[in-house]
Amino acid sequence: MSHRNARLTVHGRRILVARILAGRPVAHVAAEMGISGPTAHKWVRRWKNEGDAGLVDRPSRPGRTPHRTPAAVGDRVCDLRRTRKLGPARIGPVPGLPPSTVHRILTRHRLNRPAWLDRPTGTVIRRYEREHPGELIHIDVKKLGRIPDGGGHKTLGRQAGRANRSAMGFDYVHSAVDDHFRLAYSEIHPDEKVATCAGFLTRAVAFFHRQGITRIERVLTDNTWAYRKGLAWKNALADLGATGKLTRPYRPQTNGKVARFNRTLADEWAYQRPYTSNTERTAALADFLHTCNHHRCHTALGGHPPISRVNNAAGQYT
Repeated sequence: MSHRNARLTVHGRRILVARILAGRPVAHVAAEMGISGPTAHKWVRRWKNEGDAGLVDRPSRPGRTPHRTPAAVGDRVCDLRRTRKLGPARIGPVPGLPPSTVHRILTRHRLNRPAWLDRPTGTVIRRYEREHPGELIHIDVKKLGRIPDGGGHKTLGRQAGRANRSAMGFDYVHSAVDDHFRLAYSEIHPDEKVATCAGFLTRAVAFFHRQGITRIERVLTDNTWAYRKGLAWKNALADLGATGKLTRPYRPQTNGKVARFNRTLADEWAYQRPYTSNTERTAALADFLHTCNHHRCHTALGGHPPISRVNNAAGQYT
């Protein structure tokens, strides 16, 4: 990689080669460019052997490392990381390695950050994104306790809030997220029965159609009975021409995009401030969804909101 004081960039090397090929002496051209004669000969030789590709910076990593930790030792370090979740300082004494060497081995195998591992199994979590919008829709339900009129314990305090339980029960927030665009759609319902889930799917698909996603290929859900056995759910999928997919049992990472959206929904809407009633919280959902789709930046989208990707791809996937 060229440093900030480098005499030659890739463009400069092309100029160097062009001047030499024009018949000028190598020493004269090298002096003009502020480099040595051997360096000029090196770039000309690379250009003759590889063309323009030979003028690109090469990595400084050596072709072979004879003193590298043996593969068997590296496998043992990785196995200790996956099975016992130990850090470099704890792993090092077992195979007789310094912690710095263990850390390099873990980094090489992308095991150095615990957040990259599935905690129960120790396997590396593989991130993915579908190529086209509508290719995969994630659906999940978030269960929230209802807020009594006048507010719960977050508004009135623990003692007063405990006595104000006239509106006990739960709200079920059904959410759908497009895997490619990250567009989100949510509705609040009193249950997660089959008819409710099927109706939500139909309205969610209508929302995605209004955003230009006219074809839904697959719908990914967890293993709730309504999604596995519900006849109304299967009929709704058939009407859309979509295929229903289920996550592997005890593997919520598979449906991670909507699971992460549920966490955002809880932090930035459900528990973002104290509400004095359930109706007040319900009314705030529409503003949250607008902010999430039109203004909230996503690191997976290069720091842009989902609607920006939708606008950039307008008409491309219809």
